[in-house]
Amino acid sequence: MISYKITDVGIERKVNQDTVYASDSGVGNLPNLYIVADGMGGELAGDYASAKCVETVVDGILASKESEPVKILEQVIQSANQIIYKESKSDPAKAGMGTTLVVATFVDGHLYVANVGDSRLYVATATKLLQITKDHSVVAELVRTGELDEDDARTDKRKNMITRAVGAEEGISADYFDVILKGNEKVLLCSDGLTNMVEDKDIYSIIKSADSLEGRANKLVQLANDNGGKDNISVIVIE
Repeated sequence: MISYKITDVGIERKVNQDTVYASDSGVGNLPNLYIVADGMGGELAGDYASAKCVETVVDGILASKESEPVKILEQVIQSANQIIYKESKSDPAKAGMGTTLVVATFVDGHLYVANVGDSRLYVATATKLLQITKDHSVVAELVRTGELDEDDARTDKRKNMITRAVGAEEGISADYFDVILKGNEKVLLCSDGLTNMVEDKDIYSIIKSADSLEGRANKLVQLANDNGGKDNISVIVIE
């Protein structure tokens, strides 16, 4: 497993509230670990929330005695949620803070994924780009119920309204996915600063190109900025 990670403030934002983490080698009982978190909250609260979430998840995995990947991820996500939620209630400067989270690990031909919010994980196969995670957002829910079509969803004013975030409420429910890999796929973790600015067909074209991992990641960020760069952009490309 090899990867390349990058995070960029974008064109319009002054502060980068995204945090990314990538380890191609073992972290605790997991053989590798990849994380993207996109914070929310006033001033530096969103920045703090995403960084604290990633720190808590990594530290929790290092300390965990569990061996089953999903149990490890569930354990550390619950812990991160409690820590961030308690701080948001005790510190007025951090009131209302929270963060999206998408985390992945490859174990024995399986890709285990957990997500909260609208940061995404994609798998690029030989023929198509598959969005594995499901966005926890108002617009995504409307698309799933048929009240909004996907074309209109891209420009809907509610697209940044998420329905779940780590630290936003006392209890959290993450979604978990187990993807069986054939071995030739490319994997992408990203924040919505990429997906709101770049269409899936362009993401797929770049991910499947012959460029280096670094070159592909940089092209994704550059295209998001070329298209407006309205938010922070975070990308982890894995093969």
